[in-house]
Amino acid sequence: MSYRKPEEIAHITAAMGEKKANMRPLQACTLGFLAGAFIALGFLLYLRVAASVPAAWSGLGSVLGAAMFPIGLVLTIIAGGELLTGNMMAVPLARLQGKITTKQLAVNWLLITLSNFAGALFVAYLFGHVVGLTEAEPYLSKLVKVAGTKLDESFLQAFISGIGCNWLVALAVWLAYGADDVTGKMLGIWFPTMTFVVIGFQHVVANMFLIPAAIFAGHYTWWDYLGNFVPVFLGNAVGGSVFVATAYWIAYLRTKDKAELNRDSALPQPKPQPTSERAVTEGKA
Repeated sequence: MSYRKPEEIAHITAAMGEKKANMRPLQACTLGFLAGAFIALGFLLYLRVAASVPAAWSGLGSVLGAAMFPIGLVLTIIAGGELLTGNMMAVPLARLQGKITTKQLAVNWLLITLSNFAGALFVAYLFGHVVGLTEAEPYLSKLVKVAGTKLDESFLQAFISGIGCNWLVALAVWLAYGADDVTGKMLGIWFPTMTFVVIGFQHVVANMFLIPAAIFAGHYTWWDYLGNFVPVFLGNAVGGSVFVATAYWIAYLRTKDKAELNRDSALPQPKPQPTSERAVTEGKA
């Protein structure tokens, strides 16, 4: 398995961020819907696996479930999708490089947030509620317990948890960009993503499935969900844009950009011709 150096990944990621920010709205929303659905399916798989393990081995069940969840991000990166948490890293890096504007960044985040929510809600309602995959025991109890744990956190706790989550998820995307083959991409995605699930960090798109699924089952309210969405969104944004994008921009891109600027400014500049000489030249032309 071949891989790229961190400096190369930084340039690739910035280019990907520019590409994402310049997508047509319909394309961005379609891929956003798919990514939201993929993450929701990954969380649905987590619930089905974790809840199937006997209560005496609940810890093992959580680890096994967490090992299944990364399939959602694998599908997003390899099959194709636009995931908000990944864009919270790649698009800001493009902005730091001056490749896009702040307005483009904001529009991208808005479109992907809405389309991710639509995809996750689609899975939560049709597969979770209508088919009943999250509303039969023991899956319902696990769903309500996990959702309740997320909702019980204070604003500050959810915010900090969101930072930790997207620090890892953005690194998973970063590693995927650094691999040249499918196997390398899958391995790069799998372990950081599994880690955040085992720890219990909060992922804004995963919660777009988890909490609405519990609401459809008659537990909690949309107001409860909003109180969770805001701090987790902000925390994920900080985790991806500050702890990954800005950190690696400083480490690999900012110094290089400054060096190139200094080198260009040090080059001898052509001297302007005297007025009389310029007039003669123009007359000959």
